[in-house]
Amino acid sequence: MRTLLVTGSGGAGASTVAAAAAVRAAREGRSTLLLSRQPAPVPGLDEVPDLHVRRVDGRRAVAELWAAHAGAMGALLPHLDLPPATSVVPVPGAGELALLAALGAADADLVVVDAGPLADGLPLAALPGSLRWWLDQALPPTARALAAVRTASVAAGAVRRGPLDTVLDLLPAVEGLLARDRLADPTDTAVWLTTAAQRSAVPPVRRAATVLGLHGLRVAAVLARVLPTAGTGEWWSARAAEQDAARSGLAEVAPVHEVPELPVPPVGVTGAAALLGGLELPASGGPVPPAPQRGEGGWRLAVPLPFAERPEVGLTRWGDDLVVSVGQDRRSLRLDSLLRRCEVTGGRLLAPGAAAARLEISFRPDPQQWPADLLAAEERTR
Repeated sequence: MRTLLVTGSGGAGASTVAAAAAVRAAREGRSTLLLSRQPAPVPGLDEVPDLHVRRVDGRRAVAELWAAHAGAMGALLPHLDLPPATSVVPVPGAGELALLAALGAADADLVVVDAGPLADGLPLAALPGSLRWWLDQALPPTARALAAVRTASVAAGAVRRGPLDTVLDLLPAVEGLLARDRLADPTDTAVWLTTAAQRSAVPPVRRAATVLGLHGLRVAAVLARVLPTAGTGEWWSARAAEQDAARSGLAEVAPVHEVPELPVPPVGVTGAAALLGGLELPASGGPVPPAPQRGEGGWRLAVPLPFAERPEVGLTRWGDDLVVSVGQDRRSLRLDSLLRRCEVTGGRLLAPGAAAARLEISFRPDPQQWPADLLAAEERTR
């Protein structure tokens, strides 16, 4: 496991838990990097051996990108009055993009990502797949090959440089970013969710597990913030009952580790590390991505969608991709060479509403894309 992604309900202490995990890993002798968009929640992190902390600023990343390319655009389009980098307004999603870029450039045994609240953490998990999809739509492989030829011609002086080339200059940066995507291999990425131990927190955590599953990630642990239950009176009894009910619901998502709800934030790295108690860092990430399995009349592909319900799941075939939707969330899955030559014959959601929920998609050979002798051999093996 090379990456630990920490996200959770707002105010549930995701930043503090991420810092505690980074301290734990560094104290175990691993080279550790803590990435966050927030200031360090715990003082003294910079003094921990083997631990490096980097704050990622989306606004600064946009300004640096603009400063690097504004000169070339200004030379090609002299009639435009381009603003300076200090006046550029960041586009939505700049923070997630900057965090993904910092994650790709990281050089450490373990990178702990403080992804913040779920509203930021889930888009970060979806970002690499979305970038790949848009890149393929805007510049499919054949167009990218032609773009490479044009770039080489411009560099050799055979073609005059134009506005299009300024755009094409960004292409290697995007492709390099996706090539360094540490979230691409789910077996190397573990996810911790932080939340309060309340009934109202269970549905958002279950929903987060569904969205993460859609993007190939699995929740390794739920860190629930709890109050001590040693008090007396009706209020304490009601709170204890609510925490017990929340524990049961959260345990369906992943093993639950209780984090004490303190009157003040922990002071120093030792206090932060103590929040994890006996919780060990994950030794590995999620499961191996699903592979097609031979079935009656063709093949089956199962996509884990924990807790998904039938009415919210959608499936579309587009070219060489399968587009899977769960409510408002969507992912495009690139089919392997075998399934690209097959037709989709159906899809069904197994174990709906349960942790083991999965979308099973069935395929059969497409006669137009299979050699006749190979298709005949396939028929004989049924």
